[in-house]
Amino acid sequence: MVSTFFREHAQRRVSVVVALLGAGLLVLGSSNAQAQPTVARQWDDQLLDAIRLDTPRPTVHARNLFHLSAGMYDAWSAYDGTSTQYLHHESASAGDVAAARDEAISFVAYNILKHRFQVGPGSAVSQAAFDAKMDALGYDKTFTSTVGSTPAALGNRIAQTVINHGLADGANEQNDYVDTSGYAPVNVAMVKDLPGTEMADPNRWQPLAFDHLILQNGIVIGTAVQEFIGPNWGGVTSFAMSKASPADVYHDLGVPPQLGGVGDADFKANAVEVIRYSSLLDPNAGNMKDISPAVYGNNTLGTNDGTGYAVNPVTGLPYAPNEVNHADFGRGVAEFWADGPSSETPPGHWNVLANDVADTPGFQKRIGGVGPVVSDLEWDVKMYFAMNGAVHDAAVAAWNHKGAYDYVRPISMIRYMGGKGQSSDPLGPVYDPEGLPLEAGLVEVITNDTTMPGERHEHLFGHEGEIAILAWAGEPADPETQVGGVDWIRAIEWLPYQRSTFVTPAFAAYISGHSTFSRAGAEVMAAMTGSEYFPGGLGEYTIAIDALEFEAGPVTALTLQWATYFDAADEAGLSRLYGGIHVPPDDGPGRMVGSVVGIDAYNLANQYFNGSVIPEPASLALLGLGALSVLMRRRD
Repeated sequence: MVSTFFREHAQRRVSVVVALLGAGLLVLGSSNAQAQPTVARQWDDQLLDAIRLDTPRPTVHARNLFHLSAGMYDAWSAYDGTSTQYLHHESASAGDVAAARDEAISFVAYNILKHRFQVGPGSAVSQAAFDAKMDALGYDKTFTSTVGSTPAALGNRIAQTVINHGLADGANEQNDYVDTSGYAPVNVAMVKDLPGTEMADPNRWQPLAFDHLILQNGIVIGTAVQEFIGPNWGGVTSFAMSKASPADVYHDLGVPPQLGGVGDADFKANAVEVIRYSSLLDPNAGNMKDISPAVYGNNTLGTNDGTGYAVNPVTGLPYAPNEVNHADFGRGVAEFWADGPSSETPPGHWNVLANDVADTPGFQKRIGGVGPVVSDLEWDVKMYFAMNGAVHDAAVAAWNHKGAYDYVRPISMIRYMGGKGQSSDPLGPVYDPEGLPLEAGLVEVITNDTTMPGERHEHLFGHEGEIAILAWAGEPADPETQVGGVDWIRAIEWLPYQRSTFVTPAFAAYISGHSTFSRAGAEVMAAMTGSEYFPGGLGEYTIAIDALEFEAGPVTALTLQWATYFDAADEAGLSRLYGGIHVPPDDGPGRMVGSVVGIDAYNLANQYFNGSVIPEPASLALLGLGALSVLMRRRD
């Protein structure tokens, strides 16, 4: 099927084709297999479209997705005799329950979305789209009464309950989510276009200063200095998490490695590891990598130690080899999982993936993989409630870590240490205990000998005594036809594999939001479907020839493959290392926190589904499972 997971837009050149194997057969067709998508799906799509036009704030949009889902779930549940509602507790009856549910859900969604997208770069377009959707569904969008027993009035009441909840949940929505924590960066901004950097504390986040900033979804800002997005988000009301004190960190995994402190050697090794990933991004090197599930995936949680799967559990056959250009793989996953133009951000990615799986021909919609097949509407409403409860909590937990530990990004690490010198040889040139560790062929001192004609650092003549690294050489002059390639560059000039007008996100690194969101989403997919495997035992997404955005390529189509949702989530985290956005201690712990967040969110959602939960939202804090002992289990 052709996926909407990363839709083709005028601004985005990555063309993605999804091939999900059903009963061992490759099925190609529309991504919307349902003849008529449910109203819940239609309103989820409306929100995803609005997110693509809005300022890319993953925290805010995870919250938007959850609150819309909670409202739609409460409207559906009002007409159900078993389930428990989440925020708005009111039973309803109707002669035509299906029609009543559609109407109530639509009024809930319309009111919430109209409220949430009043301002922003795409607000006018989104507001018009919401109006048009109500018209297309045949509902009176001018009906605003909350009085009476009609589905429309019920929907308006539920929407107001959700809106009121949002105005009191600690996000500071009424002031456009402005930080309430008093956060201020300890480091002055790095001027991205100048070599090197100065840092008061090299372990802390450093904003970047741009002459021409373009946000990751293509919104042009111009001259700007980054401001930390959401340092206070750990104080936002969660769905299924709890902590003893507001000062605590949800699922706290502690202090990451510190330069000059505990974990100094690891800090340095992590910076070198990012350089190593950067050095792999030359497609002309011709290095090949097998990314088939036969040898790739099945990692221990928080690691990249997997060696794949013996057979596809659905077909009983071995997975076929999938040899690809390693640089194309690294560049491809960096862009595929990134928040590029028209992106719905990582929380939205997992909504679209869930929709694609639900649309797979032959997929049976059984809650938890057991029991009767449920209607399309019941599946969508419950999937969104569980999925978006999980990604909302993932945002709260990840940004709680980001705000508490304020951890440095790789661009600052590498430029800072590279500017100091080398830390491997106290008797060697340009030694500094805060310098980069030397590694032959990857991190070296530029010398008179190495800048001789024909030598590897010849083009760095005049910079003897500085540190050179073998890394991606930067965005080429014409990304449509050229590649930056890999070369020896000055460490103080290193850039991650990103657009030069974006470079790195505007918030601290630890823990990785991509890793946390993705693992949480994968846990919900596995629990909701009753299997950690994609339908047919294989998910495939193809990046077409010459579809990359940051530079030219790939020369041949690149097909990404995963056996399980966890493999896809792990790749999302890994992609940020190839992209130079994170170091391993951001990624692995993010996956760990995401796992417990996703499990807890699904388990709590399921208690709402079966009516066993206490029906007061204030009691939710008592229900988080919270035990990080589950984190290191092996997925076999």
